[in-house]
Amino acid sequence: MPSQSVFILDPYHADAVSLLQSTAGIDVIPWTDPRKAHWHEHADGVLVRSETQIQASDFIQAKHLRVIVKQGVGVDNIDLAAAKDAGVAVHNTPGLNSESVAEFTLALALSLSRRIVEVDRLLRNGEKVVRSQTLGVSLFRKMVGVVGMGNIGKISAKKWIGACEARIIGYDPIAPADVWDQDAIPHTRASTLDDLLRESDVVLLHLPLLASTRGMIGERELGLMKDSAILINAARGGIVDEKALLLALRERRIWGAALDALEVEPPTLEAHREFFELNNVIITPHIGASTVENQINSGVAAVRALVGVLEGNGDVPGKLV
Repeated sequence: MPSQSVFILDPYHADAVSLLQSTAGIDVIPWTDPRKAHWHEHADGVLVRSETQIQASDFIQAKHLRVIVKQGVGVDNIDLAAAKDAGVAVHNTPGLNSESVAEFTLALALSLSRRIVEVDRLLRNGEKVVRSQTLGVSLFRKMVGVVGMGNIGKISAKKWIGACEARIIGYDPIAPADVWDQDAIPHTRASTLDDLLRESDVVLLHLPLLASTRGMIGERELGLMKDSAILINAARGGIVDEKALLLALRERRIWGAALDALEVEPPTLEAHREFFELNNVIITPHIGASTVENQINSGVAAVRALVGVLEGNGDVPGKLV
């Protein structure tokens, strides 16, 4: 059987690469190989992460492409309509990032509320920290609003209840009314996003970037939040109107925000200088899923999905197209 070419366009964990290289009949071209530039001509399969954009023009050029697998959940970097037109299967690795991302949102919120990053910066710059004038806010038994009641939102809710005895309010326009009942998660279901924003001390965004969610948190929505509230976006850039958020942070109309997802990624001084000038914001380069354990598990799952498609297995998890 002739070998099939698989191009890994973005960095994958060594365990995932080794698994792919040990698979018979697969010629593996990693992201460090100069041949990567010619993937359109030769690829039967492609592995990507969020860094690489796969657009309609790529599908037109890709003569032999049969499958793309994206490590992680979100696939807004892949033109799914063009993939369908080209007859290319697209898979992701749903559910595997949930634990890491949920853990990270808790870490971001606590770091922001207790001013950990802010104080660390001051000390590193040789400045004096007056403890009585550097008070944080406690998140113990506060109201945590979870926007998006899928798997990540569910695990986040569990963590907040366990760590902070939080009261949970959830909002999801499409999830069934009993979506969390099987897991017996104590919560109130908000009928509107506005209701959640008015009541929450912490707002967690755990939803994909769609036409319906783009700009979901804008000037009006930020105006509904408490001036002591914290906003966490570890989902996707574009869900939050960043210009409106910047103004709200400057004017201290909310306590602060932590952003692991931005419209322009990765974050840079040039693009995000005005945010970096504020001490009530934390910015990270989309690393919510970046744990050793998760990169191994999700990378291996991506490889197995890709190999399954190439070997003609019709029952491969994570199929989108």
